Amino acid sequence: MTSGMQTKPYDFVVIGGGLVGLATAWALLQQYPGSSLAVLEKEPQVAAHQSGRNSGVLHSGIYYKKGSLKAQLTAAGRTAMLAFCDEHKIKYEMTGKLIVATREDEVPRLQPLYARGLENGLALEIVGQERIAEIEPYVCALQAIWVPQAGIVDYGHVARALAQDLAQAGAEVHLGAKLQRFVRKNGILHLHTSQGEVQTRVAVNCGGLYSDRLARQTGVDPGLRIVPFRGEYFRLRPEAQHLVRGMVYPLADPRFPFLGVHLTRMTDGEVLVGPNAVFSLRREGYFSRDFDLQDTLESLSYSGFWRLVLPNLKMGLGELMRSGNVRVFARDVQQMMPAVTAEDLLPARAGVRAQAVDKDGKLVEDFRFAHGDGWLHVLNAPSPGATASLAIGQHVAAQAAELVN
Repeated sequence: MTSGMQTKPYDFVVIGGGLVGLATAWALLQQYPGSSLAVLEKEPQVAAHQSGRNSGVLHSGIYYKKGSLKAQLTAAGRTAMLAFCDEHKIKYEMTGKLIVATREDEVPRLQPLYARGLENGLALEIVGQERIAEIEPYVCALQAIWVPQAGIVDYGHVARALAQDLAQAGAEVHLGAKLQRFVRKNGILHLHTSQGEVQTRVAVNCGGLYSDRLARQTGVDPGLRIVPFRGEYFRLRPEAQHLVRGMVYPLADPRFPFLGVHLTRMTDGEVLVGPNAVFSLRREGYFSRDFDLQDTLESLSYSGFWRLVLPNLKMGLGELMRSGNVRVFARDVQQMMPAVTAEDLLPARAGVRAQAVDKDGKLVEDFRFAHGDGWLHVLNAPSPGATASLAIGQHVAAQAAELVN
């Protein structure tokens, strides 16, 4: 969006032009008025990866442990995101969502999730078949949790609006500026990019899929590794889009870290179905054929990867089967919505989740941050990172005080 870089040091440089990076840059300008700031994004546009390749859900925060950063920042972020969209006239819809129990053994598991949602300040209902039919006529379920605070928005549009606000406020957003190497001299970071050298007093790592790698290069042990999981989506053919009014989610299996295949009506009327969760052989591997040797070796040589995968091998093989066979994918959808057929499912985009895994093989559930030696690192901010992005930005910007004072 801008050309040329100033020769004197910036006060802040944010690496990564996704939603978290842009929101962090905006928060830094608000908390440190008059500061100079640049955003470095290696792609030719903002929100090229996780921020622009998700299902567009405005999350309610029902799943997150009370008091966790995820719970706090999702609630604050959703409120801030709605206000931002109102201010910038960005279309969104509070469609609400159903979290459905389709089997008798699932029904008792609705209650603890409902209780957690109430703890997080949500106004929820546990509804039966009659009310389910009113909300989503084509859903087949025994009971469900109705979550009216969930919605949808075009996060790509949000990211572009943030970038425009930054430019108008005097910040510089450099596209196609890939960080290649860096060195710290006399308290100043010299960042060498594909567009030249940038100097800064404080650098903020919002590198998403590469955040752990960059943290290690700065001398910070993140205590985790990003293991990429590709989420593949289908879309309903236009003649079947009437089957879904808002959002329909399965009741997540507590033995597995992901929420399962769900149906989401987008702001343009298209209905996305997915995602599954398949280990990716490339951090930006949006197709099954994508492969990167360094990315693959980093995952396969990590003990935490095997401690995650081996206990969940059966579930993972099921995800792989669903990836390669649309009829298997359709059968999972039909458990909630029998009217959807394999012929209704058309290929759509895929995304890659930057999922942090610790050395014990556990998914890092909460947002994770670190700092040191002129760097701030956002190490784990997958879903609901987009919903929470504006609040995450405020949280990260507040931590900058320890580096600038």
